[in-house]
Amino acid sequence: MRILLLSAYDTDSHKAWCQGLMAHLPHHQWQYLTLPGRFFSWRIRGNGLSYAYGEHAQILSQAFDLIIATSMVDLATLKGLVPNLANVPSLMYFHENQFAYPKSDAQHTSIEPQMVNLYGALSADLVVFNSGFNQSSFMAGATDLFKRLPDHAPLSALDAIAEKSCVLPVPIETTTSSVNAALEKGQSLKVIWNHRWEYDKGPETLARVIALSAQHEVNVTFSICGMAFRNIPQAFKSLQKDMPKHLTHMGRFENKAEYKKQLSDHHVVLSTAHHEFQGLALLEGAAHGCVPLAPNRLAYPEWVSGECLYDSGTIENEATAIVQTLARWQSQGLPPQSNVCHYDWHALAEKYEQLFIQTYQARQPRSHL
Repeated sequence: MRILLLSAYDTDSHKAWCQGLMAHLPHHQWQYLTLPGRFFSWRIRGNGLSYAYGEHAQILSQAFDLIIATSMVDLATLKGLVPNLANVPSLMYFHENQFAYPKSDAQHTSIEPQMVNLYGALSADLVVFNSGFNQSSFMAGATDLFKRLPDHAPLSALDAIAEKSCVLPVPIETTTSSVNAALEKGQSLKVIWNHRWEYDKGPETLARVIALSAQHEVNVTFSICGMAFRNIPQAFKSLQKDMPKHLTHMGRFENKAEYKKQLSDHHVVLSTAHHEFQGLALLEGAAHGCVPLAPNRLAYPEWVSGECLYDSGTIENEATAIVQTLARWQSQGLPPQSNVCHYDWHALAEKYEQLFIQTYQARQPRSHL
């Protein structure tokens, strides 16, 4: 098939997913069109215009068998602006949805990002979510929005989305060679936190965990990595300034190979997130032998075992639970590592292929005998 692959907010995770599709399903003819992952409010509302009348306009006039769009793409508007695409079978993939983001002071109250998600899902032939949590939070958030709208907001529109939606995770690269050595008696427990440096990843909880570990003299060390942006939360700035003795690394690693090496050198991969639709950072850690430790919320209970989940609560309660768990694991031994081989590209590529064929065939005329 000749496939048009659209990523309208092409950040690291979206880019990796797109490149993975092309690498693991190379028999298709791919046309990959991206827009930069910046200026969120403009990008999510204006990408249809940017695609239809910008540098990609001539490409969009070509013939395609299938459109695959990430959830940031304003698919409904694009199909309206480019008649050539109007009847091309389309699959929309939701890495995230705009209904389940925790609120921040920097956000405005416009429902336009949510409406872009809704119209995109309605205009697609198949809607795919990366986790059950993503799917359920989308449907719950959309239902709540429709009930708050003043009139003419038919819930039957949401039934149409539910009927054509399914769950298929973002695959990862796993390796059988990256298995961590057992924690030796008396050895410091090495913990890595490998998320974006943003408010929704729980930096205040992380800072409190490090402070409590030092206060109670727990034999544990922490490495903080991940992508930092222009506006860094104060908790990270304070950690950078103070660099407590339990913190052995803070900042991005030089390259992907070094990052993977560091994952294999740690015992535990930690999440303090308040927003996570699948948990790729934790999955990467688990794929390299780390034991995951995550809150009992969001998408984590779908794949993290119960003994590796801590109860949600206040910052202090969560930090205390994390430190108590780490202290127990350091003294009594780690729980079994998580087997995440079923998230590997080699395990999931064929399932993606089946969805592509299903989407393509949904628009094909049936022969009459």
